[in-house]
Amino acid sequence: MDTITIPTAADMHIHLRQGSLMNMVTPAVAEGGVSICYVMPNLQPTISTTEMALAYKAELEQLAPKVTFLMSLYLNPALTPEEIKKAAKAGVRGVKSYPRGVTTNSESGIESYDIYYPVFKAMEEEGMVLNLHGEIPSDADKNVCVMNAEEKFLSHLKDIHLAFPKLKIILEHATTEAAVNMVKSLGETVGCTITVHHLQLIVDDWAGKCHNFCKPVAKFPSDRAALRNVIKEGHPRFFLGTDSAPHPSHKKEGPEACAGVFTTPLVLPYLATILESIGGLDRLKDFACDFGRKFYEVKDEKWVGQVKLVRESWATPMSYRFGDAGVDGEQGEVVPFMAGKQLAWKIASIE
Repeated sequence: MDTITIPTAADMHIHLRQGSLMNMVTPAVAEGGVSICYVMPNLQPTISTTEMALAYKAELEQLAPKVTFLMSLYLNPALTPEEIKKAAKAGVRGVKSYPRGVTTNSESGIESYDIYYPVFKAMEEEGMVLNLHGEIPSDADKNVCVMNAEEKFLSHLKDIHLAFPKLKIILEHATTEAAVNMVKSLGETVGCTITVHHLQLIVDDWAGKCHNFCKPVAKFPSDRAALRNVIKEGHPRFFLGTDSAPHPSHKKEGPEACAGVFTTPLVLPYLATILESIGGLDRLKDFACDFGRKFYEVKDEKWVGQVKLVRESWATPMSYRFGDAGVDGEQGEVVPFMAGKQLAWKIASIE
């Protein structure tokens, strides 16, 4: 098979940033073969009200008018059931929960979920989605670090689901076999996103390699195998969410590397290459196009195109330039995932 034609993909977890970086990243969504994406709210300041979400959406639509942007709010103590109802009426699709301090712009994240039960109840009633960054904060006294923070979070996922069985919940960017097993064990309202990079990386690939460093970190070979296997088996509650999170190279390569891997411009070439290498190319359409749309009950998309991929060996770009002194003065480059490495598939056309 030398060509593949599939619908444009659905990326149900993406970071599109602000300012000059946003201006480079947002048009690249469609270039990567994606026509609908679920946008993360961890900006500065965080997207915490309906008005902020709609204003951000308008900015994104100006940059990529064909793409459908699903917006989310940042879970915080000021969020009320009344705001949830207002957001749902305005078309905001969900709420993202970040545990305190575990990733970019999560300093105002939460430590206890019980106080948010009235918000979760309103979300359940309004049909909104709860997106969970599935880690707990590191704590040396409790033997918690980046390698076990996800597994220790999973009891919270189960508790929230049992309390609100009709609430759609997504465990975001799963990295462990334990996470896969937990999501499988729960009801039909619990889904899970898997990133491009977690299908490829293990701990050896990011330790000392700043451009592969992300949160949650990639774990053991057995964990990567569990992610690959659940895609190969075609489980409908596991679907694409790239967690593509660009940072300027100087912030990745500095004394304290920012967490995030950039995959937006090449989503489908990456996926086709990786899935073929593990014998799962036949699941590309299910995983990248169909299952996420179905879980989110997507009904009205601006545009769904057809992507033609062709077999061709070519090297991933070493960097993507961004910057506009007239916008915010920030300029630089972003190093993409697998920079300089060979991919086996390339987008020939998007119609």
